[in-house]
Amino acid sequence: MTEDNALTPFRINIPQADVDDLGDRLARTRRPLPVPGRDDRTDFSRGIPRSYLTELAEYWRDGFDWRAQEAKLNEHEQFTTVVDGQTFHVVHVRSANPGAVPLILNHGWPGSFVEYQRLVPLLTDEFHVVIPSLPGFGFSTPLSGTGWEVARTSEAYAEIMTRLGYERFAAHGSDIGAGTAGRLAALYPERVIGTHVASDGRMLGMVGDKFPYPDGLTADESAQIEAIRAEDVAERGYFEMQNHRPDTIGAALTDSPVGQLAWIAEKFQTWTNGAHPTPEEAVDRDQLLTNVSLYWFTRSGASSAQFYYEAEHAGLDWAASPGVPAAWAVFDTHPLMRRVMDPWKAIGHWSEFTEGGHFPAMEEPKLLADDIRSFFRSLR
Repeated sequence: MTEDNALTPFRINIPQADVDDLGDRLARTRRPLPVPGRDDRTDFSRGIPRSYLTELAEYWRDGFDWRAQEAKLNEHEQFTTVVDGQTFHVVHVRSANPGAVPLILNHGWPGSFVEYQRLVPLLTDEFHVVIPSLPGFGFSTPLSGTGWEVARTSEAYAEIMTRLGYERFAAHGSDIGAGTAGRLAALYPERVIGTHVASDGRMLGMVGDKFPYPDGLTADESAQIEAIRAEDVAERGYFEMQNHRPDTIGAALTDSPVGQLAWIAEKFQTWTNGAHPTPEEAVDRDQLLTNVSLYWFTRSGASSAQFYYEAEHAGLDWAASPGVPAAWAVFDTHPLMRRVMDPWKAIGHWSEFTEGGHFPAMEEPKLLADDIRSFFRSLR
C-alpha cells in the first residue's frame, strides 16, 4: 500500500442544491396506481405497502430536517483516508478513559455508520470507537474500481487501525460487518483481541445455502429449518438482484428517492422484531431517514450493490481465527439458533435475546452495548 497515509479531517456538508433537489423529486413522485383491497399500511406481504410508503415519503419531504441530523453526525470526529486506491470515510470517537480499548464497529447493508449513532455514547467510557464505511457506502465513495469485497476490505480496515496508532483492537460487526470482523481475526490474529458478532434468528434461513445443516436434527427440527428457509425466499429478491445485476437496480436507486426509500425501509420492517407492524415502531424514524438520506446523497444505492456482486463472485467462505476469542449476540432468537450455528459450542460467549432483530444497534442499543462490554471485559 503506497499511498499517502494522511488522515484528512472531514465534515458532512451536503450542498443545499442537493437538499433542494431531493425535496423537489419527492414532491413530484410518480406513485403506483392503487390496487383495490391493498390499502393496509401494515401489510408487507408483497413488499412495502403503497399507503405506508406514501406516508413515510411525505414525512421525509415535509417533516424531516436533514440539517439537524447532519449537525448531530458532525458532533463526532471524522476523516477520510485512501487505502489501496479507495477513499474510506471513518468516524473516530476517542474515549476520555486512558485505559480505553480500540473497538472497530463494522456495518453492513442497508446500514451505514448512522446505524451506530445511538450505540456510540454507550461505549465510549471503555472504548475508542472507530467506524469505517464499507467501500461504495456513504462517503466511502466513489468506488475506485472493481474487486472490493470482504477480504480486501478487511485488509484496508487493518491499515486504517494502523494509521490511527491502534496495534491491538477489538472488533464488532453485523451483517456484512460480521464477515469483515471475522476476516480481520483470520488475517490478523495477533492484532485482534476478540470478535463480537450480532445476529438474529433470520440467519437460520441461510442454512443449506451459506451454512451447512448440522448432524442429528430431529424430523421436527428439520421441518422448522425448512419453514424458515421457505419464509426467507421472500426476502431474497434484493440479494439476488444485487448479487447478479447491481447495475440494473443501481440505475433506479440513483434516480428515484422513493425507490431508494422503499428498497431500504422494507427491510426495516421485515428484518426487525416481528412484533412491530411498521419500521418506525422498531427504530427511530428520523434515524432511519438519515440512513436513507445518506444513501441518496452519496448515490451509494448503486455502489453498495456492487459489494454484493463482488462478494458473490469472490469465492470466499466465512472466515474466523480459532485463536481469537469470539462472541455472538443473537437478537429475536430462535430455539434452534445455537444448535445449528454453533453445534460444538466453540463460541465461548453466546447471548440470546427475544428483543431486537437484524439492526440491534438501532433497535436495542443498550442490550447490545452491555453484551459488547461484558465480552471484552472478560478478556482483560
